[in-house]
Amino acid sequence: MNLKVLFFGVATDLIGAKSISFSISPNTTVSEFKILIQEKYPQLSQINSYAIAVNENYANDQMVLKNNDVVAIIPPVSGG
Repeated sequence: MNLKVLFFGVATDLIGAKSISFSISPNTTVSEFKILIQEKYPQLSQINSYAIAVNENYANDQMVLKNNDVVAIIPPVSGG
């Protein structure tokens, strides 16, 4: 199964791209996706925590991803 992964904020800088294609196995959960994406891109571990959105909605770790989902990695935002 293929996902489109979007990166925002510092995650874009760490990966060096705003989006990538990423392959996963069927029935992969968001929690499992986080492990897989950090194995492929260990530089993401520099971000203490980040939110995951799937198809423009925030997702919990138990959500099962589907083929062609759009997954966004959203690091914490600070500002004033």
